[in-house]
Amino acid sequence: MIHFANKNSLKVFAGTSHPKLAKEIARYLKLGMGKMVIKKFANGEIYAKPDESVRGCDVFIVQTGGAVVNESMMELFIMLDAFKRSFAHHIHVIMPYFAYGRQDRVASAHEPISARLLADLISTAGATHLVTLSLHSGQTQGFFNFPVDNLHTHRLFLNYLKKKRLKNLVVVSTDAGGAKAAKRLADELGVEIAIVNKTRPSHNQAEANSIVGEVKGKTPIIFDDMIDTGGSVVAAVGAVRAAGAKDEIYLTATHALFSDPCIERLNSLKLKEIIVTDSLPITCENQLSNLTVISVAPFLAGVIKNIHEDKPISPLLK
Repeated sequence: MIHFANKNSLKVFAGTSHPKLAKEIARYLKLGMGKMVIKKFANGEIYAKPDESVRGCDVFIVQTGGAVVNESMMELFIMLDAFKRSFAHHIHVIMPYFAYGRQDRVASAHEPISARLLADLISTAGATHLVTLSLHSGQTQGFFNFPVDNLHTHRLFLNYLKKKRLKNLVVVSTDAGGAKAAKRLADELGVEIAIVNKTRPSHNQAEANSIVGEVKGKTPIIFDDMIDTGGSVVAAVGAVRAAGAKDEIYLTATHALFSDPCIERLNSLKLKEIIVTDSLPITCENQLSNLTVISVAPFLAGVIKNIHEDKPISPLLK
């Protein structure tokens, strides 16, 4: 009998976008990090290759979007090509924040569908599976020609919020598009949902016109998939306060992009607490005294373990 030493071995590798998260995932899996060489040529071109054999291995690459999103994605494509040419058995991309997810349709003439383009590039580069958290639009899964696990994070927030034993709550979605995700959290908490009627005059600008649902006298939990410049949050907070909600407002979001002038805006809102995950690197803890960061590492480690062992991941979502 021929023995293949690496046959279906589990290996976790990290790009440069979020090495802290990758190391935490590997720690929960009780694995060492895969050895990877990533550097640049003098003109800025990226060079990346595994510094160990991956032939026949189950490879998981942790790479997320963020402040240097374009560089991170190019780095990912090169890593994928290297693993494909090194005969990895399966190549899974763990991308907690799926970059370009907001560009998922043609909203006005001549616009690209950049989310579809990114999906094509990831596939062409060599990935065979994608794991991501709270896609901006669920339909983005259809852009891929291989399996995609779009994992919802409301359970992480649910467990945290239940421990606080808050009373008279209402979950508020910042717009109609996020209502389905907000309702998952509201149903688990056993409370009602309200939806902000929002319009966008231009990119990264938001205006709240009205609220559908009752928030008067209640403690709002504003729930969104991401916080970028904070425009949607400012609009939502203004709307719920104008509608008579309690001033003790909680903000929850999966992806904390925190692009300027977000920190300034969040500080000016005087929120009770801002609760996010570490799907992206968090570098502003000292600028937001009311910030709580929930780690996705144990959750993603469990997902990776079950995928590798050909077990369902649905029990992890309950």
